[in-house]
Amino acid sequence: MASRPELTWQRSAAAATAISVAATFLVGSYEFVRSTSTSLFIAEYGSTRLPYAMTAVPFAMALLVYCYGWLLSRMGAMKTLVVSSLGSGLMFVLTYGALKADIGPAAAFLYVFRQVYIVLIVEQYWSLINSFLKPEQARLYNGPIIGGASVGPVLAGWLIHRKAVAMGSEQILLLAVAALIPATLLAYLSYRLAGEPKPSAEEAGGKQGHLNLSLLKQNRSLLLLAGVVCLAQIVSTAADLRFSALLEATIPGKDERTAFLGGFWSTTNLASSCLQFVVTPLLLSILPTRWIFLGIPAIHIASASYLLARPSLQSAALSLLLFKCVDYSLFRAAKELIYIPLSYDSRYRAKQVIDTFTYRASMGLTSAAFSAVTMLAGVVPGGFYPAAMIGAAAGWAGLALPLTAPTRRERPDGSSRSTTGLPADSRRSAGE
Repeated sequence: MASRPELTWQRSAAAATAISVAATFLVGSYEFVRSTSTSLFIAEYGSTRLPYAMTAVPFAMALLVYCYGWLLSRMGAMKTLVVSSLGSGLMFVLTYGALKADIGPAAAFLYVFRQVYIVLIVEQYWSLINSFLKPEQARLYNGPIIGGASVGPVLAGWLIHRKAVAMGSEQILLLAVAALIPATLLAYLSYRLAGEPKPSAEEAGGKQGHLNLSLLKQNRSLLLLAGVVCLAQIVSTAADLRFSALLEATIPGKDERTAFLGGFWSTTNLASSCLQFVVTPLLLSILPTRWIFLGIPAIHIASASYLLARPSLQSAALSLLLFKCVDYSLFRAAKELIYIPLSYDSRYRAKQVIDTFTYRASMGLTSAAFSAVTMLAGVVPGGFYPAAMIGAAAGWAGLALPLTAPTRRERPDGSSRSTTGLPADSRRSAGE
């Protein structure tokens, strides 16, 4: 089996710091793209066509994830990350040129591509983190790692809010390209510090498949986790669509809308940062994993109920903000604990299927379903979206029960080996 060198705490801390700062630039680049792409798409096509664009995301995601698996088999994890990061920057440069040439479909392409590139790269960051942190370290460090990453989007959102009208929405895209360069260099540094994880002889070169989909059948916890991710994205998509519709109705101007979005996402990321640095490590250290996995959908049921009772841009913004804040902090940090004991292919291949493809495919399929309902019903009542959020969150809680069924008694400090019900044979072999 492949060897996995033990790192000193100093080297682990340095690698974690490097990848956290890399994520600051990466998610900062995404912040520039997110606000810009949404506003440009609405200006070109209107918010009612957002579900159609979201429907294209699963197809783009499937292609990108397969290409990632192919590169991983041939180049290894470190080079694959470098290629996917710089390749994304090149796509933004080309899209900027198309936008300046007034090529209409460029706005739609930008909206779809920004949905897929960010999760592909972020999950590669987490695959590395899950390969060099031990479970007890992850409970303490995952929150601050995400918190460090939140600095970039906070600053990016503030800059968009202040400068979008003066600069113009298209120019913001170039800032995203610039931010990807230090992100790539720092991620490479993190790999050099931590050491590149190596697959076992049975996994090397993608022998089990570039995506190794059989892992989802072999490991019940991975399959349940995929279901949780799918339902979580139904909640997110419904919240996003309701927010976008109310945003278009309330703020019709393109650049003013971009400025509002910049302020909204800056506030969201600032709130996430507070959760990441303080709340997340505290809760992970004192609460059983099951309580956390059940408490998160309960929060979304409450916020969706409020949106259903009092529909407005403010209540829609609150609902979306709460989802993103918890998703970026507590849910992310808790979810990553499941991957740490698993094999190379589980961390690098199955994880991309679950947290990248399933993540975005569920969004696209949800949008397709909403589009079908709109076509059949003509006009969909605004309350349909928060009602869908409530139903999906309830199903999410239902899947969290078997996912977090304890296999061992959890110690009072919450640092037990596993509370996720992972089967014994899913843990890494002693040689990895």
